[in-house]
Amino acid sequence: MMVNLLSSIGRFIREYIANLGFATRTFFEVLRASGGLWRRLRLVTDQIHFIGNYSLVIIAVSGLFVGFVLGLQGYYTLNKYGSEQALGLLVALSLTRELGPVVTALLFAGRAGTSLTAEIGLMKAGEQLSAMEMMAINPLQRVLAPRFWAGVIAMPVLAAIFSAVGIIGGYVVGVQLIGVDEGAFWSQMQAGVDIWKDIANGVIKSVVFGFAVTFIALFQGYQAQPTPEGVARATTRTVVIGSLSVLWLDFLLTALMFNQ
Repeated sequence: MMVNLLSSIGRFIREYIANLGFATRTFFEVLRASGGLWRRLRLVTDQIHFIGNYSLVIIAVSGLFVGFVLGLQGYYTLNKYGSEQALGLLVALSLTRELGPVVTALLFAGRAGTSLTAEIGLMKAGEQLSAMEMMAINPLQRVLAPRFWAGVIAMPVLAAIFSAVGIIGGYVVGVQLIGVDEGAFWSQMQAGVDIWKDIANGVIKSVVFGFAVTFIALFQGYQAQPTPEGVARATTRTVVIGSLSVLWLDFLLTALMFNQ
């Protein structure tokens, strides 16, 4: 029994290393295949519309309700210390530093990531990728690279929309419903939020998340088994691996950015 256990562990480690190597090689091949995209920008813009525009509603609605919750919880917490005038600063920093990039990336993995994985997986199952190779068309350049860069571009924009709508939600709850002074809400926010330490760091996070989540979604579809069950498993792996990668990268980036 011990021999079987060691054999299973060794097989798992070997497959993990092989998949990691294949993913790394695919990533650099996608980057290398991206050189000619500037001649066909329509491929990228179409994918930005598909990925970004179709994710806009869930991002905006989620941002609004997250802002509502931050407004309520923030007010009740700050009110204990007589600091409810800093509600705007609390909402803005929470969204721009942390919740905006992270929640957007998680929603992106669940909405756009699964769509990308299913699309690529079905193209593989239908042998469309193989047909492209037979016609001397590189599927990495024609299919994967435009979707990869579209996800990288769309993620920061969606994160900014999430944060902006969330701030509006915090304003509605804190100022309009609870009665926090409107001038204090905006002035505290304006004075306390730094464009480089807070907003720029949030943008960097969202760009990194865009790289990670989009590539994971494309890679899972690209290596999926060409069967309905294989595509379904690849879609599930996209959500799980993408979400865990976002949370791990968020911890790493936060430790690097705010360790001062």
